[in-house]
Amino acid sequence: MTRTVELTTWLDAPPEAVWDHAQTSALLRHVAAPLIRFVPCGGRFPRRWTPGEYRAWMFVFGILPIGWQVIGIEFPTSPPTAHVLRDNGHSPFVRRWDHWVEIAPGDGCTRYTDRVHIDAGMLTPLVAGFARLFYAHRQKRWRALAKRAALSRQAELSRPLCSKNAGRSPG
Repeated sequence: MTRTVELTTWLDAPPEAVWDHAQTSALLRHVAAPLIRFVPCGGRFPRRWTPGEYRAWMFVFGILPIGWQVIGIEFPTSPPTAHVLRDNGHSPFVRRWDHWVEIAPGDGCTRYTDRVHIDAGMLTPLVAGFARLFYAHRQKRWRALAKRAALSRQAELSRPLCSKNAGRSPG
C-alpha cells in the first residue's frame, strides 16, 4: 500500500538562496527540530549533500529513539525553472520514503513543495499522517527562516514581503 503526501508553501526568499540552503545538512537539522533529531550513524553528515546514501538514527523530540533511516540523496534532472532534490529513503519499518523537494520561482517568492511517496505496509496510513505533520512543521520552520532573512532584505531593498502565505503563522 502506497500513499502520497504533498504540501506546498511560499517562501519570501530568492529561489537560488532557498536551493543553496536546501542542499545543506544543517538545514535538515534546523527544519526538523525539535520534532525529529537526525544523528548520523558512524560519522557526520557532509556540510553539503552529495549523491549517496547516509544512514541516520532518528529521535522524536530529540530523545525518543525511533530507529534508523537511509537518507538517499539524488539530484534528478529538473525542469528549466526549478530545482529538485530527492531523498529516496527507507528503513526497517518503512520500505519506501521517496521524498521529492521542488523549489521554483513564483510571483516574487519561492514555491517550495514537499512530496513523499510512502510504503510502510499496514502502517502506511499512520506513517503518512506523521509525514503530513512533519512536512507542515518543516515548512513552518522554512517560512520563519525565510521571513527573518526577508526582514533584513526588506529594510535594504524597501520592497514588500511575499503575500502568498498571508494569514499563516510564520513561526
